[in-house]
Amino acid sequence: MSVDTGLVAHGWAVHRPGPIGDHPLERTERPVSPGPGEILVRVEACGVCRTDLHLAEGDLAPKRPDTVPGHEIVGRVLAAGPGATRFPPGRRVGGAWLRSTCGVCRYCRAGQENLCPHSRYTGWDADGGYADLTVLPERFAYPLPDDADPAHLAPLLCAGIIGYRALRRSALPSGGRLGLYGFGASAHLTLQVAVAEGATVHVLTRSERARELALRLGASSAGGSRDAPPEPLDSAILFAPVGDLVPTVLEALDRGGTLAVAGIHLTDIPQLNYARHLFQERGLRSVTSNTREDGMSFLEHAERHGVRTTVTRYALADAGRALADLAADRVDGAAVLLPD
Repeated sequence: MSVDTGLVAHGWAVHRPGPIGDHPLERTERPVSPGPGEILVRVEACGVCRTDLHLAEGDLAPKRPDTVPGHEIVGRVLAAGPGATRFPPGRRVGGAWLRSTCGVCRYCRAGQENLCPHSRYTGWDADGGYADLTVLPERFAYPLPDDADPAHLAPLLCAGIIGYRALRRSALPSGGRLGLYGFGASAHLTLQVAVAEGATVHVLTRSERARELALRLGASSAGGSRDAPPEPLDSAILFAPVGDLVPTVLEALDRGGTLAVAGIHLTDIPQLNYARHLFQERGLRSVTSNTREDGMSFLEHAERHGVRTTVTRYALADAGRALADLAADRVDGAAVLLPD
């Protein structure tokens, strides 16, 4: 049974997925009430993730009509539903992509809750943070520091967490050579983690502005997305959702190197040549969501090593423009929506 708050969330929903130029977001107003185990949150900031763009444009099939996107949520608890006791009113919390899992399947029991076949996702299965109010399951919310700028916290909750899992999936050895292909919100945080851990990082991306940012953040080199890195790579992460880059990246790997593909969506991968792309024990891995342990580990790591987000701020009213800028590579670092 939900707690009737009498409050109404104002925000944006994906009404009819399509090209961002066709304005797939529409204004929405809907009542919000926390149910059992849920908390009602007043949104302070919500990061704009490429997954939101995939949902808006239809690359990611909607799970339900008129969903409010957004899963990099920073806000304050307003009210709690029945049985929700973890966070008191006024506490700052974060909402991320992974919203819930069954907790009993073989994957959940093995610590692989990101592979749970019954998992649900914020801004896809349920309304997210492109609004001034939202509801989150308290078990999947993260405690956040009260004294930090919410705009700088928001990208940590997906871009940071997914980049962190992708880095671990890339099997980067200590002091290794890492290639980052594509350099948006997630990559600019992953770069800082890898450098803090002693890696040499080479960034390869089509955006000149992104290459300049990468060098400022500690990359050893920055080139075009189809350029060869200056040395063979031990590991690589493909952040750009471009499948025909996969052979290019695999060729850049040294013997025994691993490529991790970080996105939820990827265009088709062209035919691979075994000798050129996979022989000598090169590995190709995908990355699927994250576990709550990933989230806590990354947030602790980010605080300990001073990982800083580069953000471009938008009013919530300009959510459509933020997605358009993201699609056109006009965003430095991460785009963040701030309620009106």
